[in-house]
Amino acid sequence: MSTQAVIVCRDFLSELQKSIGNHTAESIFILTDENTYTLCLPLLKQNNTLANSPVFSIRAGDSHKNIEALASVWQFLSDNGATRKSLVITLGGGMVTDLGGFAASTFKRGVRYINIPTTLLGAVDAAVGGKTGINFNGLKNEVGVINPADTVLIETSFFASLDHQNLVSGYAEILKHALIDSDSEWEKVSAFNLQQFDLDNLRPIVESSIAIKEKIVALDPYEKNIRKALNFGHTVGHAFESISYEKEQAVLHGYAVAWGMICELYLSHKLLGFPKAILLQAVRIIKESYGSFVISCNDYERLYELMTHDKKNDNKEINFTLLGGIGDIRTNQNTSQKEIFEALDFYCDSVGL
Repeated sequence: MSTQAVIVCRDFLSELQKSIGNHTAESIFILTDENTYTLCLPLLKQNNTLANSPVFSIRAGDSHKNIEALASVWQFLSDNGATRKSLVITLGGGMVTDLGGFAASTFKRGVRYINIPTTLLGAVDAAVGGKTGINFNGLKNEVGVINPADTVLIETSFFASLDHQNLVSGYAEILKHALIDSDSEWEKVSAFNLQQFDLDNLRPIVESSIAIKEKIVALDPYEKNIRKALNFGHTVGHAFESISYEKEQAVLHGYAVAWGMICELYLSHKLLGFPKAILLQAVRIIKESYGSFVISCNDYERLYELMTHDKKNDNKEINFTLLGGIGDIRTNQNTSQKEIFEALDFYCDSVGL
C-alpha cells in the first residue's frame, strides 16, 4: 500500500497548494456534501487552481453512503471528462471521504485523490488509513477497497462549524485509540472536558490520536493482524448503528462505537481480566457524554445477527478485538452468544435502561 501523508495544517491554504502542486493532474474535481458545500468549500475556492474546478455535492448523512450516491459520483466524473490523470478532492466528514475515496479508487480503475476531513470523526478515523466504501444491504461499510488518499489535510478550524453532538461523536474514536495505546494516552484523553470543547486544547490530542492510527496502519495496512485493534468497540457498535437505522432512530457513528465499547470492555473484563476500575471509568465517561440508545432483550437476537455479518469474522464466528488492559490488544477473540447477551445486559444496566 502506498504511503499516505497526513498533515495537521498550520497554514491550510499553503499546504493545499503544496499538495495540489505534487500532482500533474489534467483536471481536478471536488466532492462535498450539502453542508460542506456551504460551510467549507469557500475556503478551498480561495485557491486559484481550484477556482473553476467542477464540484459535486451529495446529500449529507450516513444513510446516503450508498450505491446510488456512488453511481452519481461516477456519472459526474464521466460527464465532466475525468481521466486516469485527474485528481479528486473529497471535502467532508467520514461519509464523504469513504464514498469519495471509493469512487476515486474505482473510476477508470483508480484516480488519485486527496482527503480533507471537515469533522473530528473524519480527521481521526475515516479519512486516515486508506479504508473506503459504502453501506450495502443495511450493513455498515459492506463494500469497499483499501486504497489510501495521497494526502490527508486536516484543518481543525473546520471543526468550529460542528454541533456538540458531532464533536462528541468524533471523540469516541479518540477514546478508542487511547484505550488500545497506553495508560498515558488514556489519562490525557479521559481528562478532556467533553462538555465544553476547547479546539485549541483539542489540537494536540487530535495529532497524537492520528499518530496512533498511522502507527498501526503502517504495521498492518491490509488488516491481517494488528490493524484489527482499530475495530475495538465496532463489532457491537456497528450492530447498534445498523439497528438504529432499522428502527428509524438513526444515531451518529461515534455514539454507536461508544456504546459498543461498553459491551466490549465488559467482555474484556470478563474474559481477559481488563481492570474493573478502568471499565467503570470508561462507562461513566460514555454514560455522561453519550447517553444511551434504547434497546431491550427483544433486540438481542437481531443485534447478534447483525454482528455475524462483521467483516472480521472467520467461519461465521463473531470475532472481537478485546483488551487485557490498556494497550494490551488481543485480536481474534471469539465469545459465545450467552456472553454477548451478558454484555448487552451490562450495557443496559450501565446506561440506566
